[in-house]
Amino acid sequence: MSLYDDPVTVLAEQRCWELVRTQELGRLVTHVGDVVDVFPVNYAVDDEGIIFRTAPGTKLLELTVNADVIFEVDDHTDTEAWSVIMRGRATALESEADIERAENTGLRPWIPTLKRVFVRIEPTRISGRGFRRDPEPERTGVAEY
Repeated sequence: MSLYDDPVTVLAEQRCWELVRTQELGRLVTHVGDVVDVFPVNYAVDDEGIIFRTAPGTKLLELTVNADVIFEVDDHTDTEAWSVIMRGRATALESEADIERAENTGLRPWIPTLKRVFVRIEPTRISGRGFRRDPEPERTGVAEY
């Protein structure tokens, strides 16, 4: 396999944002003490931040204890796939101006529950990978390591 045949490519930050804007479901990873939780959340992109809605409960409590989070979004087709990871801080929006701005993103809960708290993730690091989906290479002989 040559340098030009690599099935995995590193995505530039701008491309990561372009891809994240095409989706509306991601995974929020929180960490409090020895507990790591993963929550699926529907989201909207606001400038270079992620907005999601939530209600009082485990997710909001964990974000209050430790605002450092990971947010992951991915997608695939039959021929390609991609994954974007954002590390950053999550903050519940409190000012009327911030809440109004978040409401203007058009973000609505997917299920009929009241989710009155808007949370914004401000990414501090973004990384992404693109993947070409081809058949597995032939398994012959001894694998090189």
